[in-house]
Amino acid sequence: MVHYPDNKVTFPDLDSIYTAADRLRGVATHTPLQESLNLSERYGANIFLKREDLQVVRSYKIRGAYNKMASLPPDELAKGVVCASAGNHAQGVAYACRKMGVKGTIFMPTTTPNQKVKQVKLFGKEFVDVVLVGDTYDDAYYAANEYVQSHDCTFVHPFDDVLVMEGQGTVGLEIFRDADFKVDYLLMAIGGGGLAAGVSTVFRQLSPKTKLIGVEPLGSPSMKVSLDEGHVVALDKIDKFVDGAAVKRVGDTTFAVCQQNLDRVVLVPEGKVCTTILELYNEEAIVAEPAGALSIAALDLLKDEIRGKNVVCLVGGGNNDITRTEEIKERSLLYEGLKHYFIIRFPQRAGAFREFLNVLGPDDDIARFEYAKKTSRETGPAVVGIELKHRSDFEPLIQRMEAQNIVFEYLNDQPDLFQFLV
Repeated sequence: MVHYPDNKVTFPDLDSIYTAADRLRGVATHTPLQESLNLSERYGANIFLKREDLQVVRSYKIRGAYNKMASLPPDELAKGVVCASAGNHAQGVAYACRKMGVKGTIFMPTTTPNQKVKQVKLFGKEFVDVVLVGDTYDDAYYAANEYVQSHDCTFVHPFDDVLVMEGQGTVGLEIFRDADFKVDYLLMAIGGGGLAAGVSTVFRQLSPKTKLIGVEPLGSPSMKVSLDEGHVVALDKIDKFVDGAAVKRVGDTTFAVCQQNLDRVVLVPEGKVCTTILELYNEEAIVAEPAGALSIAALDLLKDEIRGKNVVCLVGGGNNDITRTEEIKERSLLYEGLKHYFIIRFPQRAGAFREFLNVLGPDDDIARFEYAKKTSRETGPAVVGIELKHRSDFEPLIQRMEAQNIVFEYLNDQPDLFQFLV
């Protein structure tokens, strides 16, 4: 690690990342760097995927967690370790605890998908205790720190720790070693910034001309906002859907490293992430979690400048809960403009619904219909969801509804009412 006395920030160090790689040999999997023919054809570029979803705990997080814990002296390990995580870091710490025979206490938000909670217990076995607390990673983080203070044990930070960053940086070493080509662009997701800090340290020194692009979800732009403001900013509210990359505040050190190393950070709508998850599954047979799909989802934002270039997308994890599939599909359809919700006020008389059906196009499908007849009223409202085959079918549908004097209110652009009714 490199220490800069002027700003009192300790940066990850390339030599230490090589040491971390030796430490992780036999623990973390050297994951493949695979070319995607489908994505390459779509974007007119050479797109390669770094498959950290194939890691032993299905994400890169084992690298930083194990590197940190393996660097601790025996007397500290004997007191046990503590972490806070939305899922993947917890699995890395749990696996490391079991591998090293160390007791761990893991704090996770109550909103963490059940699949990730079960995986933590599976990897840690009797060596870990899981505590669910709060609604966000930040809530779990504060609870974990209180526990550390009262139990005199070591906190294994998910991102803002140089040893963790250096462990994550070994992903960058593998990409650099495996790529028998010049990497023009490297895209990686940012949550707290540990992965981006570690990997960018490797590439800034070994491949300085590679453009390093961080990717955040639109609803949780903590690094982007901080970089724009020039200092770390804590967000008041975030969208927690991309749970592996949804933090209100990035790390002080990760911010400093990313500020120095990254070319820029781009934001991807959550709906676009959902579309990418479905495409990866259907076209590539890859099960990616939302944070794991972020880097690939960002390709659309860069499609003009990456044409003809060599691009590596880091697929950070594959811990996707199958129970979220319907939500992912719904968010994708809404983002793609293929699903639309209305409140329609039907005249309370026979034949009114049949008249409404006449405004639907040949490929339009009623995906939801909720109606309750109101006594002593001329009209009765219904919540109607319509699924289209093409985005361009929407305007003709609206025109036909207006021509038939259908009384309606569009819900998609009214988020509060939408969330209440749909």
